[in-house]
Amino acid sequence: MKYYLTTPIYYVNAAPHIGTAYSTFVADLVKRFKTMQGFHPVVFTTGSDEHSRKVERAAKDVGLTPEAYSARMAAEFTTLWQRFGIDYDRFIRTSDPKHHETVRWLFERCQKNGYIYKGSYSGQYCVNDELYINDAKPGDPCPECGRPTETVTEENYFFKLSAFQTPLLELYEKNPEFVKPDHRRNEITAFVHQGLNDLSITRTNISWGIPAPVEGPHVFYVWFDALISYMTAVKDDNLWPADLHLIGKDILRFHAVYWPAFLMAADLPLPKKVFAHGWILFEENKMSKSRGNVVRPGPIVDVAGADALRYFLLREITFGQDGSFSYDALIQRYNSDLANGLGNLASRTLTMIHQYRGGAVPQSGGRGDIAESATQTTETALEAFDQFNFSKGLESIWAFISVIDKFIVERAPWKLFKSGDAHSNELLDETLYTAAEALRIVCGLLYPVMPESTAKIWSQLGMTSAIQSVCIADLHWGRLEAGQKIGPVSGVFPRLEAKSSIDKIQELELKEKERQAGLFAASSAAAAATPKTDGAGKISIDDFAKVEMRVGMVLGAERVKGADKLLHLKVDIGEEAPRTLVAGIAEAYAPEQIIGRKVVIVANLQPRKLRGIESNGMIVAASVEGGKPVLAGFLEDIPIGARLK
Repeated sequence: MKYYLTTPIYYVNAAPHIGTAYSTFVADLVKRFKTMQGFHPVVFTTGSDEHSRKVERAAKDVGLTPEAYSARMAAEFTTLWQRFGIDYDRFIRTSDPKHHETVRWLFERCQKNGYIYKGSYSGQYCVNDELYINDAKPGDPCPECGRPTETVTEENYFFKLSAFQTPLLELYEKNPEFVKPDHRRNEITAFVHQGLNDLSITRTNISWGIPAPVEGPHVFYVWFDALISYMTAVKDDNLWPADLHLIGKDILRFHAVYWPAFLMAADLPLPKKVFAHGWILFEENKMSKSRGNVVRPGPIVDVAGADALRYFLLREITFGQDGSFSYDALIQRYNSDLANGLGNLASRTLTMIHQYRGGAVPQSGGRGDIAESATQTTETALEAFDQFNFSKGLESIWAFISVIDKFIVERAPWKLFKSGDAHSNELLDETLYTAAEALRIVCGLLYPVMPESTAKIWSQLGMTSAIQSVCIADLHWGRLEAGQKIGPVSGVFPRLEAKSSIDKIQELELKEKERQAGLFAASSAAAAATPKTDGAGKISIDDFAKVEMRVGMVLGAERVKGADKLLHLKVDIGEEAPRTLVAGIAEAYAPEQIIGRKVVIVANLQPRKLRGIESNGMIVAASVEGGKPVLAGFLEDIPIGARLK
């Protein structure tokens, strides 16, 4: 039975970071685990999403064609995945002509079935987030990133998404496994219950994209393009539908609403499961290039190894929920679980077999209660992995490692060896076989999570078959052959000193950041050298005098529901009633931090509505590139309502 799984098609606006690595590590784990379960073939697709106005502009800014820009960014992903040992089968790029054919083919199927029509759209659009903003006025900021929106009016082709409200709700009800985890399915169900609007799927104001098979310069819009790449990668290979789409929670709507609707409209099979994992938070914030808090996986792998990073992310974070990342936690988990746990069990078990039995696995059936514990652990771990509960599965394996460690300490093989009598020799054989067989089973269970490290231990254990060929049946107790010669023993997880390791990672992080910034240095240098018109962008003193800035005191503050960056403020600027403002400073300041604080307010801006709240003014803050906003303030005591000059 085949099994086809995908990661998101990663957007080429930024190089891979720890969040994209997380999705890809999980997909690699699932591929290896499904192979162990006996599925064949198991095919894993990843790729790059390359078409959009944002990519077109980014390429222009650095003096590259969109094709060249996208090729460089796609190479960043493929190079890193190969370096990490990611066993993907297909890397699909949306610029691939094969993909263009598939998109047009699916469009024509939807059109033939009556779900495509021509219309026009006019509204505010955020280029950065590829997002149309409802109820926004020209120049209003995007509620997600805070950047100014642009007014877009154009003729489009629309997809009749509104026709699929009932079919989608029936899908979620009849097949609750379609969207996982359950709380994400509940979110999507609530969203669809609110009603669906038809979806614009073409654009006429960009050229970097797939031309639609219609009259005029229509290019397919990002989601009708990108989602179909999952089908392109395996089209004509008899692998569709996908058994699993692994995605981040921020793109769940597109995969659980738009994508099945497109397929229903085209009379094509639906994917079997969409699993949305949470975000990895660094310093309690989602990682993003705009925040400047991106953690790159390469430096961590250089210091601790790819398997250590894989293990940390899968053990530390419950899959499907948000989780925190820190270098301190990574090194602590590495030393306690890998160096002192699995690594120590492997090195001392194999070393004792060398020392006490000449490097050969002794004849014994092993300790019965340990064999039973191994069976229970195997059942628990396999069930947890099958349910995508990787943290629970790993927790059960490490509990078993602790049982073996305790068993070895209580048996004290070094004392049994010194005794030398028949009973002691029998106990020593039983102890060494039990530890070695437990180690074999642990390696088999952990192979999908840590393929490189377990392969090394497997080889040291003297196994003649490759660990990649292990199947579930091989994890039964007693498969380790007596007399098997073990190989040379070497440490797999050398202990890491916390401070020096973190310092090294951060040093390499800076170098990697510089390398990535230099990817387009040669091209951008030419663009930067282009002379600018004298006085461009300057305003007169009369223009500046039109801006009325006042001193205000924050009387109340609360987070805006559904917006990570926005705070709803009540500010006293010396008027009869406090002003209501919406400010994009929630990532830098908790509400309780700014109540009672004096701030600078631009008081004569036209009101604008953000997330349903009318904002009457703007708070002034400094924003360092890549950093968080810092509120403007005063050293001296300034009266409320005072004007800035």
